[in-house]
Amino acid sequence: MDKFSLIARAPVEEIFKPEDLKKLLASKIQLKHYIGFEISGLIHLGTGLMAGAVIADLQKAGVQCSIFLADWHSWINNKLGGDMATIQRVAVGYFKEGMKISAKIMGADTSKIKFVLGSQLYHNNDLYWQTMIDVAKHMSVGRAKRSITIMGRKEGEDHDLAKYFYPPMQVADIFAQGLHIAHAGMDQRKAHVVARDVALKISTNPLIVKGKQIKPVTIQHHLVLGLQKPPMWPVPKDKLQEIWSTMKMSKSIPDSAVFIHDSEADIRRKMEKAFCPAGEVGFNPVLDWTKHIVFRCRPKLVIKRPEKFGGNITFNSYSDLTRAYGQNKIHPMDLKNAVAEALVEILKPARDHFAKPKYNKMLTELQRLRVTR
Repeated sequence: MDKFSLIARAPVEEIFKPEDLKKLLASKIQLKHYIGFEISGLIHLGTGLMAGAVIADLQKAGVQCSIFLADWHSWINNKLGGDMATIQRVAVGYFKEGMKISAKIMGADTSKIKFVLGSQLYHNNDLYWQTMIDVAKHMSVGRAKRSITIMGRKEGEDHDLAKYFYPPMQVADIFAQGLHIAHAGMDQRKAHVVARDVALKISTNPLIVKGKQIKPVTIQHHLVLGLQKPPMWPVPKDKLQEIWSTMKMSKSIPDSAVFIHDSEADIRRKMEKAFCPAGEVGFNPVLDWTKHIVFRCRPKLVIKRPEKFGGNITFNSYSDLTRAYGQNKIHPMDLKNAVAEALVEILKPARDHFAKPKYNKMLTELQRLRVTR
């Protein structure tokens, strides 16, 4: 597989723009990537494994990858009680370890992933703050308000002034680090569009390749669905994108998500309760996870059934599975059980990692914080 096809494959949903990425790859320079995360709680599959899959593919294409631990952004967005010391401790402890093991599960070389704490980038760095102001000078107040959704906040609501600093800071992070590829989930697209819109206008820390000022390439990966039933069913076609975004896996609804260190019992329990309508392949979280996680990590899915229900059946591709499921040849509970067992196996390295005393202490502290705040 060529480098472009490798980077563009699932779970990548959009590259902005493909022709710009092809030019960067053809330039033969060392390309630099990042994905940034708020430090907001436990890591679930949609955060760890989706990002890890893209990082693994970028590394195989020769890209230098980094993970940005966005402590200032987390503070602005009042994560973990808005306590900066706690945010920073969790960032370089639990969160860094969780992202490392997630990326390793998906095939990345974690020894080559660079971790950057926001405070480290900003400290005594006048050029960063100059870059942020330069970006902000090319954004309208209305644009900042419309971009508030990248924080998980609703557009149109009243927010404190600090939250409107968040979008230009996120964009400045890209230019201050000289990044050619900015990566995030589809929910961060607005920030990426701003980055491309201001790229040729800023004079502070512009992105230069072979003497020419360019726009960064942005990559948006798929948002896996949460396991809960959508607020309206069936989902109208004109509402599909909107509902999908609101139904993404969320740590705030624990049973809608599987966390990377969940016990075997919790994984099976959550999958047993999962929304999985018979014969439905378009909006089905269990199939969504099967496509983007199970078949990404395993060449096949084995569905075990009693002989009286047809016996065991093996699927070697997602398309074969959806064809059979769409024809009601696979019972939802059989599919859920098979996916649960696959996840139990896939996530074993994370369970083992966080069972070690040092890392279990990090996890226990965060779990306690989430209960008390």
